[in-house]
Amino acid sequence: MSLIRLPRNITKKLPICHKFSTAVLNNEEYTTTPNYPPILDLSYEKVQERKKESNYEEIKAVKTIEEKQIKLNMPKYYGFKCYMFNDEKIPYGQLPLIQHITKTHLIVKDQLPDYYNQINVDTLVNDIKKDIEEVLVIEYNHYRRKHEVLKEDIDITARDKLLTSSICRQINRSLINNLSKTYAHLKNLQIDLDQRIESFWFASGMDPPENIKRYRLGVKWREHTENEPTNRAMQYTGTSMISLRSKLPLLPIVPHSEAVNEDLKIPYFKYDPRVVGTITTHRHITNIPGFWPGDKYEYGLLSYHPRSYLIGRNYNDPLDNTESLHRQALLSCFGWLNAQANYLGFTTFNDITYPLVTQSAITNGQTWSFYVYQLNTILNHSKHVRENPKRNICWATPEMKLFEEIKDGKVVGFNDETLKMLIRYYANTPEERLGVNMKPYLNNEEKVCADYKDDDKRNWLEKEYKFLMANRPRYKEFYEVHHWEKIYKIDHQTRPNEARRRPFELNQKPSNRRLDHRQPAYIPRALRPDLPRNKGRYAKEYFP
Repeated sequence: MSLIRLPRNITKKLPICHKFSTAVLNNEEYTTTPNYPPILDLSYEKVQERKKESNYEEIKAVKTIEEKQIKLNMPKYYGFKCYMFNDEKIPYGQLPLIQHITKTHLIVKDQLPDYYNQINVDTLVNDIKKDIEEVLVIEYNHYRRKHEVLKEDIDITARDKLLTSSICRQINRSLINNLSKTYAHLKNLQIDLDQRIESFWFASGMDPPENIKRYRLGVKWREHTENEPTNRAMQYTGTSMISLRSKLPLLPIVPHSEAVNEDLKIPYFKYDPRVVGTITTHRHITNIPGFWPGDKYEYGLLSYHPRSYLIGRNYNDPLDNTESLHRQALLSCFGWLNAQANYLGFTTFNDITYPLVTQSAITNGQTWSFYVYQLNTILNHSKHVRENPKRNICWATPEMKLFEEIKDGKVVGFNDETLKMLIRYYANTPEERLGVNMKPYLNNEEKVCADYKDDDKRNWLEKEYKFLMANRPRYKEFYEVHHWEKIYKIDHQTRPNEARRRPFELNQKPSNRRLDHRQPAYIPRALRPDLPRNKGRYAKEYFP
């Protein structure tokens, strides 16, 4: 047996063993009971859930309103596939779907909630009644409108909407002029006409599309999730004839704790929204409550909406008109409050911490429907569709007439009760929420991008935010698979020798392109003279 000769300097390469004494260790590092790290579930579903929760926390930590909206749009460069809802076209039988995706319990009564019984307006009706009657007579009989003067051939729906808008503006003017003497908060309101309202949120609980099912069946460890519900992106776009905003919010109708009540039933709609007439389109996420971030009047008080779409609507269903009005009110109220909540720092992934309230009236000038909506939660995606116990509540009244007819220049059959309900809307005084942090997820010093001192960052964020909110099309259109490619290359694979250049041939998904997957703007050499030749070619970007 031959001996192995070791090098002389081997002792220099051996690790040095140090001896420590436990006497120098800090006793605070020890506990009486052992603390073990949490045992994480390593299944595919739980790993994905933790990734999503981590992303939600990142959105919550973003400083400003605009950056949060940019962060929400970050996963999709070409926008999300959204299910679109508006007030102009209301398909038949959509009320159960709207209740499900807005998580709203509907209460229909002859009167407004008991909260309004505390507001006594009996002494004010007689003084205001004369002004309202004068408004109605002038608007119906003594005012020639533009379409009448020019004899334009417009349809009856547009004419009714035009008349309704004019009547509501004059009623609103009369009520504010008469009631501002008694209720001081009416002197400090922001009044918007034809307000732009857009609102986005995710909703779950509906059966997955067929392409999602086929994908899940193609992955062995996801076969058991074939029929699990998927999230759907919901986008509401609408307008209100008149809206009133204040600096302070309305008080809750019921305590926030009562929103967790099993008696507040909500229909569960498990089908694809397209089965009840909903259309889809690709667009960016937009949350706009009728004003831009930074406006001090950020709480909705009251909104007026038309009901002109009911003219000529005939489905031979006596309940259709009533359900259509309820559907319109639920969407308009939820959409407005959800957009306001996004301006307060909350998102569809980060739930509100206190309730928001608004009031709505749907009318054609003669027939009125009153609604009061309390937003208790905006969390309705993924597992929260079943696990979130909170419910939004909407109180509705049946249709009520303000008057019967106008005959010989006089109002016949004026209904004082209808006017009282409308006056109570204006008399409902917004108040400060004591002890409540109204914007817990926004930075204390920088709540909007205008608060940034860096000019480049402020200008970049505002430009990017306004571009997303405008939803203008991209210079390069979204990738399209042509019909002949679907037939000959995807379904039947009859061109095997052709060069593979298309994304579907390279296992690429253009829809997964992120908002920041782009080349920054180029800075010409003449505009960067102080920098080295190969430095600073591209402008800095400030994605959150």
